[in-house]
Amino acid sequence: MESTKDMTVGSPMKLILGFSLPLLFGFLFQQFYSVVDTIIVGRILGVNALAGVGATGSINFMIIGFCMGVCSGFAIPVAHKFGAKDYSGMRQFVANCAWLALVFSVVMTVIVVALCRNILTWMKTPADIFEDAYIYIVIIFLGIPATYLYNILSGIIRSMGDSKTPLYFLTLSSFLNIGLDLLCIINFQMGVAGAAVATVVSQLISGILCLFYMMKKFEILHITKEEWKINLSHMRVLCGMGIPMGLQYSITAIGSVILQTAVNTLGSLAVASVTAGNKVGMFFCCAFDAMGSTMATYGGQNVGAKKLDRLGQGLKSCILLGVIYSVIAFVVLFIFGENLAALFVDSGEKQLLHDARLLLIVSSSFYIPLALVNIIRFMIQGMGFSTFAILAGVFEMIARTLAGLVLVPKFGFIGACFASPLAWVFADAFLIPAYIHVRRKLQKMMGD
Repeated sequence: MESTKDMTVGSPMKLILGFSLPLLFGFLFQQFYSVVDTIIVGRILGVNALAGVGATGSINFMIIGFCMGVCSGFAIPVAHKFGAKDYSGMRQFVANCAWLALVFSVVMTVIVVALCRNILTWMKTPADIFEDAYIYIVIIFLGIPATYLYNILSGIIRSMGDSKTPLYFLTLSSFLNIGLDLLCIINFQMGVAGAAVATVVSQLISGILCLFYMMKKFEILHITKEEWKINLSHMRVLCGMGIPMGLQYSITAIGSVILQTAVNTLGSLAVASVTAGNKVGMFFCCAFDAMGSTMATYGGQNVGAKKLDRLGQGLKSCILLGVIYSVIAFVVLFIFGENLAALFVDSGEKQLLHDARLLLIVSSSFYIPLALVNIIRFMIQGMGFSTFAILAGVFEMIARTLAGLVLVPKFGFIGACFASPLAWVFADAFLIPAYIHVRRKLQKMMGD
């Protein structure tokens, strides 16, 4: 058990920092998959290829985000059992996680691959980038089983307090991704297909490494034949946690799809500008993802241990970190935003770089609301109320839908820049009172 971390004792600030920093580097390296793809595609294959990959961003987020959300939700009952020191029950949940992930990955892969071309048509993808978009997203979706493999295993490892090991494997596979990108695109001349293949293969390798590590290092995860049996009660609990978290991403992404459809009507240059700006922004937003995942584990373990007094302490500590980071990120993007966007395209693309910088400045000025969205939402999920994630996602969907239907047609590109900030503010308006409600509900349930 030396690889695990008990977050039910000790200084919340120290625990959150120690747990979230490896997660942050993990998310940064995970972004390398898409960022390196985008840099190589934009620099070597040109603006149209860049726009083609970028046009798939929202649908990619809707499907892959669902996979990641489901896996995060599946890990919460594992964290609860670990916090309660019920290791046999924890192994039973891990076994049923595996069965569910197998079914989900196969069914999803078949359905979404079959619908890819229709979806891109419905989204009014510009004709000059349509085929690149289709080839890229089909290959990414064929890799859904690899996405499930890595995210379910890394989620289980993190639920026991080990946030470092998944980082090590992800770091290795990220460098592999860079090499495969260059090999497939330059040497094999596979175009955008090469970028997608590199992404899938790299994630598959990181998942396999996590599996071997768990089998060798975690004795408390050595599942017996009896524990491998399908348990419908456990599956209901897992689905009750995982599906709402997955739907949170997908429902949020519906608004993103509507927004992307509106941006597509502005032309391939606007699509490329949003792509470059969002890729830079996603890199800076990794810190918020790390904080969110940390609070899910922190909340799950402390609820399992019935230490509700530590929830508020941890929340305040993480929000303080979020505010400090948000200010620093805004300053960096305000000064260097255009230079960072220039990583993806030739410096002669003046209009594209100007628009990408504008997007980054507007978005980063709302990073504090974004920090609250991730911290509070994942804390609520860790506490066992993942259904609220759907409602928060609904508020984000409404905001992005309004931006796509009203702001972009009326104000053009600047309207698209305010879509995400509007979504974060809408989500906070729901999440802050929701946290107060679920905290009081837990106190009544546990008689605290």
